[in-house]
Amino acid sequence: MNRDIFLKLLEQRQFKAVRSILDVMNEVDIALLLSELDDKALALAFRLIPKDKAAEVFSNMDTSMQTYLVQVFTEKELKELVEDLYMDDTVDMLEELPANLVTRILDTVSAEDRIKINELLNYPADSAGSIMTTEYVDLRKNMTVAQAMAHIKETGIHKETIYTCYVTERRKLIGTVSAKELMTEDDSMVIESLMETEIISVKTHTDKEEVARLFTKYDLIALPVLDEDDHMVGIVTFDDAMDVMVEEATEDITKMAAINPSEKPYFATSVLAHAKSRIPWLLVLMFTSIITGAIITKYEDAFAAIPLLVSFIPMLMDTGGNCGSQSATLIIRGLALDEIHFRDLFRVIFKEFRISLICGGVLAAANGIRILIMYRDPQLALVIALSLIATVIISKLIGCMLPLFAEKLHLDPALMASPLITTLVDTFSILIYFNIATMLFQL
Repeated sequence: MNRDIFLKLLEQRQFKAVRSILDVMNEVDIALLLSELDDKALALAFRLIPKDKAAEVFSNMDTSMQTYLVQVFTEKELKELVEDLYMDDTVDMLEELPANLVTRILDTVSAEDRIKINELLNYPADSAGSIMTTEYVDLRKNMTVAQAMAHIKETGIHKETIYTCYVTERRKLIGTVSAKELMTEDDSMVIESLMETEIISVKTHTDKEEVARLFTKYDLIALPVLDEDDHMVGIVTFDDAMDVMVEEATEDITKMAAINPSEKPYFATSVLAHAKSRIPWLLVLMFTSIITGAIITKYEDAFAAIPLLVSFIPMLMDTGGNCGSQSATLIIRGLALDEIHFRDLFRVIFKEFRISLICGGVLAAANGIRILIMYRDPQLALVIALSLIATVIISKLIGCMLPLFAEKLHLDPALMASPLITTLVDTFSILIYFNIATMLFQL
């Protein structure tokens, strides 16, 4: 939908036309369209969204838009909106809003819902409990299919998903049954004879990254969440698991680039905030490069004897950094997907060592030939070739081991990515290079 046409219709107060446009648009697209409007137009347009879509559109808005709308809503509008929002979306919104608006929203909900919301808000931010919803379809094992379908028709409208139903007994989860099975089986069949008893579930304090991995591993639509007493308290749905995957991938990417993670979008983050997130790591990496400088200073005599040696330093350092980053990236991905574990350390080292021999050999041969053609100096070619092979081997071993040790020490493996590995590899590559050069040239 063209923003200018939409704005023109709003300004001309052609509300019937605006409503008909919003009626056929997807909720996510509506949220995207409204994000381009100013505050006044946003409030007006939101009130024209069909009631059955309003809550879903609101849950897809960014925090600044939600905050503004909560401020301008009447008590009646706010109450209707919160009633239509799913519990996990309500909690997500409350976590981002200012305290005065949170209080205002909580005043509009029932005492029962307020208790549920407060429970969800008290779960650790990185836990399954913090992303679950308490709205799911629960059945009893002695129900017939007909009774179960009637129950779903009566209560399903208020649940986030009805594709998987949960069979509980004294609040304990004893089985699951899909809506497809209920629709295709005879009405007289008893739920106990249909339900699946091999259940994949998580605890409320399970790390949400682990929850997301289970969705990927088992192709789940929803995942039940149990408390410490094995009572069922909620479910995590696939859309929330996808949000976790995006959030964790974003966090890893920023850490790999030596930037402190931020939950705000790029343009919503101020210039000062961007700078503050980057400066700490830049300072650390800058001062660690002093080690490399000290090593280079130590070999000033070698430079004086053969000035050409200096010209190969950038190539060796860059090659080492690139090799280390390649290995680190693959290991971090393997750890994130649960394909690699610390117990695989020696398998990984052996594999990366063999890879480094091939890569180092090819790079050494290419540079050796280049140097022979350009400088006609076999001794220099040998120095560079040996330095490259040693640098590639050391770089790939550092790149594969650091993330694994970080995981073992319960640190984020992404912290061991490109910037830190590059700094370490620079130091080792310079040491290797000048030791080989001084030996072969007898400096």
